[in-house]
Amino acid sequence: MPTSPVRFAICGVGHIGRRHAALVSRHDGAALTALIDVRTDLQPDLAAEFPGVPFFPSLEEYLHIGPAADVLTVATPNGCHAPQAVAGLRHGLHVVVEKPIALTKADAETIVHTALQTGRLVFGVMQNRYSPPAAWLKQVVDEARLGQVYLVQLNCFWNRDARYYKSGGWKGTQALDGGTLFTQFSHFVDLLYWVFGDITNVAARFRDFNHGSLTEFEDSGLVTFDLLRGGSGTLQYSTAVWDRNLESSLTVVAERGSLRIAGQYMDKVDYCHIQDYQLPALPPTNPANNYGAFQGSAANHVQVIENVVDTVQHRSIATTNALEGLKVVEIIERIYTLR
Repeated sequence: MPTSPVRFAICGVGHIGRRHAALVSRHDGAALTALIDVRTDLQPDLAAEFPGVPFFPSLEEYLHIGPAADVLTVATPNGCHAPQAVAGLRHGLHVVVEKPIALTKADAETIVHTALQTGRLVFGVMQNRYSPPAAWLKQVVDEARLGQVYLVQLNCFWNRDARYYKSGGWKGTQALDGGTLFTQFSHFVDLLYWVFGDITNVAARFRDFNHGSLTEFEDSGLVTFDLLRGGSGTLQYSTAVWDRNLESSLTVVAERGSLRIAGQYMDKVDYCHIQDYQLPALPPTNPANNYGAFQGSAANHVQVIENVVDTVQHRSIATTNALEGLKVVEIIERIYTLR
């Protein structure tokens, strides 16, 4: 007996939301049933790109009169994620939430509790997990090939200038953006937590070198911490890099070896020297998300959609669940209490 397509309503149809919509519309096991955005000026272009898919100017209006769906994808400004995810869950929908799932631990907990109460699923979009080097790193650590981890160094050096933080937009505001770690680098914090577990003894310094007129928060930070499983780490990040992204990298020094994942988007294994171990050939990493004048991390949203469809149809389990999304928010919130 054939399985019915998983029906998606996309809330927020900016660059990433439109990408979700395009991937859903091309997926054999999915169907795009509604597009939702407060910017009604987008409607003509969306109607041309997604003919026959109805448009709604608010989530409330869609939930009241819109066609039925199985999944609500939330790809709106960060500060809207939690209330919109909760509204979708209470309406009986599974929810896909772009990173970060919320801007506070309390709001993330509300999402988790609502999902439990309604029996619905929440998928966090943490696309780094689908990158072949990241999946390889997770396997190496889980198999204990490195022995005791000594040091973990995470570097995120990107360019986000006036081409990104445009005047009058939500990006760069405290209320809707939340900060550099939330909007730009939460998926790297997720990678740290996913592979190495929780952190403690956090210390941090923050600077605002060249974003004073662009954002309401820091553009750079130096964070040190201990890993609960043993070892210590640093997270150094900046969006003050001139003109274009420099790198994202993760270096590990451990008892039985060292390794480094690097490249602009952590897209290659730069170094691997582990006792009695040979680095296998890894599949190629997807190219970066292209936003015109600037780029983001590897474009792995197709795997996100695949995982949602397979999980809703009971063929798989969620790659990133709401509890893990909550932990990432909580770690960033702990770091930001030191601002």
